[in-house]
Amino acid sequence: MILVTGANGNLGSSILAALHARGVVATGGSRTPGEGMRRLDFDDPASLDLAGVSTLVLVSAGFAEDDQVVGRHAAVLDAAVRDGVQHVVYTSLTGAGDHLGFALAHRATERLVRTSGLPWTILRNGIYAELFGALLIWTDKGVESAFGDGAMAAVAREDLADAAANVAASPTRHGGRVHELVGTSITAGQVADLLGVPHHAISLGEYRRRLLDETLGLLPFQPPMLASIATGIRHGFLDGTATDLPDLLDRPARDPLTVAVAAASATRPKASV
Repeated sequence: MILVTGANGNLGSSILAALHARGVVATGGSRTPGEGMRRLDFDDPASLDLAGVSTLVLVSAGFAEDDQVVGRHAAVLDAAVRDGVQHVVYTSLTGAGDHLGFALAHRATERLVRTSGLPWTILRNGIYAELFGALLIWTDKGVESAFGDGAMAAVAREDLADAAANVAASPTRHGGRVHELVGTSITAGQVADLLGVPHHAISLGEYRRRLLDETLGLLPFQPPMLASIATGIRHGFLDGTATDLPDLLDRPARDPLTVAVAAASATRPKASV
């Protein structure tokens, strides 16, 4: 049986749905499990029961400080070894993102996966096209961002989910492999053009100042993470790398520009009546 962690999250739920759509026997694990899922609380090692699981899809629990994230992943991997899991598929971060503020937790987890003694596959996911669009800031004159003219090799979340499902369904074929999964490059200007509005570039300092505004309610680790994405895009460090995505999909990849435009449109303020 395949088990997908973080099954109530966006990526985990999509991977689980993709497996079910293929007729593959799979279940989900979550701190707040739905019907038919297992309770898996990464902060409660006693809850980490992986008995009967053949393939574990470890969706990164990245919404925390690095030490907490790596500690959570270590606990799950310890449980996987104890309970006889036969293969681990870890959703990591693209190699082009090594400079990002959240890269170290991924690389540390990759090291844990490699040294666990379990057969493994690492999926180095690109940054979501949905996130690219959602990070554009609407104003009464159009959209703003700190991305400048930089491009990012964005990828649709559903493509990453389908790729993960295909790997989990036949893990032996991908044993010991590190797959780079990024899409085609897009810019904020291109998104703005399709939205029919201008794009205005703000400075990184101005962006950081806004992120530190307490009214946004961001946790302490989030502003540096978001600022690192902005500077990475602005200076051309996320604009593409070799990708295995087409080889892992059984259909054409989604257009990341279209996905980013839809995400930006969803946050567009409604016109006042």
